[in-house]
Amino acid sequence: MPKHIGIIACSAEGAALCYRTLCKEAPALMGEHLHPEVSMHTHPLGEYMVHIRSGNWAGVAELMLSSARKLARAGAQFAICPDNTIHQAFDLVSQASPIPCLHIADAVAAEARGYRTLGITGTKYLMTGPVYPGVLGRHGIACRIPGEAERERIDRIIFTELVNAVFTEESRLYFNTVVQGLKDQGCEAVVLGCTEIPLLVNPGDCPLPTLDSTRLLARAALKEALNEETRRGQGPRRNTCPAS
Repeated sequence: MPKHIGIIACSAEGAALCYRTLCKEAPALMGEHLHPEVSMHTHPLGEYMVHIRSGNWAGVAELMLSSARKLARAGAQFAICPDNTIHQAFDLVSQASPIPCLHIADAVAAEARGYRTLGITGTKYLMTGPVYPGVLGRHGIACRIPGEAERERIDRIIFTELVNAVFTEESRLYFNTVVQGLKDQGCEAVVLGCTEIPLLVNPGDCPLPTLDSTRLLARAALKEALNEETRRGQGPRRNTCPAS
């Protein structure tokens, strides 16, 4: 039987996209209307933001661990977190979690092989933080981020629009402008490093190839749930790399 997947959710739209991706793509691997068992738990985004804004990543980790423990009690055998920003607390979580956790940037890095330089978009905390430089650097991939004014506007779009399921043409075109700037800096692809950004950006007219962190994480979870090692009960590896 496939392993039971736990989702440590944070913002609703990104978590919902991850869940829908799991359910939509699993039948091609498992059969009609089939997917692994999935459980989800989330604390309110507002509780996370208190800690994120103050830089209290231990507080973020405690919320994530609370979810992980509840998911383990529900029967989940490993967990994913469809939120890039709070992966800054990932090391604290993986060390104490009762179940193994997959890292979203590992899923992106696996897809990014062959690229030398990636642009990173997401919240201002994600773009200036260690999540992607740490993981991608171990794969020999460099990162570039937008300028400060662009980072502030992207952050506002995420927290005033995207997490509230508001997707405007103005914001979509602005993201394309920012991505063009990253292309001009030498980036070969762009990481959609906020789990709601894939709901806004259209890969068909984006100036760079897109790496959709939300869907890539969901696919990594499906692979783990279905692979032979997981079926034998060994479970996915724990990420013990520096917080990234």
